Amino acid sequence: MNDVIKNVDIASLTPFENHPFKLRDGEELEELMASIKKNKIIEPLIVRSFSSAGKYEVISGHRRLDALKRLGINEVPVIIKDLSDEEAVMMMIDSNLKRENILPSEKAFAYKMKLDILKRQGARTDLTFSQRGERLRNNDYLATQLGIGKETLHRYIRLTYLIPELLKMVDEGNISLTPAVELSYLKENEQLMVYEEISYLDATPSLSQAQRLKALSKDEILTKDAVFAILSETKGNQKEVLKLPVDKIKAYRPRASTYKELEDFIIKACAYYQRYLERQKGKDR
Repeated sequence: MNDVIKNVDIASLTPFENHPFKLRDGEELEELMASIKKNKIIEPLIVRSFSSAGKYEVISGHRRLDALKRLGINEVPVIIKDLSDEEAVMMMIDSNLKRENILPSEKAFAYKMKLDILKRQGARTDLTFSQRGERLRNNDYLATQLGIGKETLHRYIRLTYLIPELLKMVDEGNISLTPAVELSYLKENEQLMVYEEISYLDATPSLSQAQRLKALSKDEILTKDAVFAILSETKGNQKEVLKLPVDKIKAYRPRASTYKELEDFIIKACAYYQRYLERQKGKDR
């Protein structure tokens, strides 16, 4: 049976809960808005009934919905699907994975959501590796379905264990995938220490450094000083850094809890001292 397209009020649409794909400004959004504005043609959104009060949950079309809201369009064509929660998640992820320029974090959470569903279903498939007829496990099946290696799937899913600050650095290309995977094994408070040192030193960990941090964490001997010692090692792409004893600086700023706060204090103190010298120089004339 062909899908029926229906026009609904945009106010009746709500985004998919725990949607892992981000809405982003930029050229891609501008082109989408320009196309809608020029051609007056809107590809229908895929939705499912959200409540008995005529509300709908968006399965596919979140970027289009964002563009339509920005353009002030109030009526939207939709295709209403009768989907279970698991079917809705699968359709939402599959439709978005077809997009270009998908962030590592988006892949990570999308892959994890699909794998969690397969595990809940106790899924085993008829798909085979070879003529031996070995049945695939959940992660093997998902990796094959996605067209990636099982190790690649594992690496992306490990990213979901990163704190948001480090995950954002992965999305921005400041931390590579393989070091990020190693950092994902650190405890949350340890990851926060690493992030603070990265911010302070303006240096991101190499794979070797990340592996050493992971080893210290495993042995439960990863300290702030150890993180500093590892990340402050000179690398070819690292900016020159002035190293100062933290305890001596904290004598003047005891309530500072992070290196960033200490850095801001030192820079402001230097600026204040520079202004003082300039005023003294003016008095001596």
